[in-house]
Amino acid sequence: MRKFLVVLDDSRECLNAMRFAAMRAARTNAGVEILAVIPPEEFNHWIGVGDIMREEARERIEAHFEVFAKWMRDKQGVDPELVIREGEPVSEIIAQVQEDPEIGILVLGAGTGKKGPGPLVTQLSRNSGSLPIPITIVPGDLSKERLESIT
Repeated sequence: MRKFLVVLDDSRECLNAMRFAAMRAARTNAGVEILAVIPPEEFNHWIGVGDIMREEARERIEAHFEVFAKWMRDKQGVDPELVIREGEPVSEIIAQVQEDPEIGILVLGAGTGKKGPGPLVTQLSRNSGSLPIPITIVPGDLSKERLESIT
């Protein structure tokens, strides 16, 4: 089954990327894989403290995922899967794409602020020529209605 890979993070634009991925998956009989990456700098503490922080980060990610997963199941009929990786976000996204042959499209949300589209969009756009799949960049300020009309 072809899957849309979407990145779960704390950005506002993540919401539109999730919506887009779920709507496209529902309309094309595909799946959604949600990837969350825990950056390594969160655990530069003593081993015991780092392990506790890692577990807390996983619990936060799983709780956040469940909000999106419930909406995807209830509104779109899509049952997403969660993958949690640890490392540098761009490297881990590329590794996930390369390791899972069912991933057909990477969906990213673009920020709308003065700082630009965001670090993931910027960095992955630079690497897009070497990725084995296309990237869909979803503007962070699209309305739900507009998303529905284009998916």
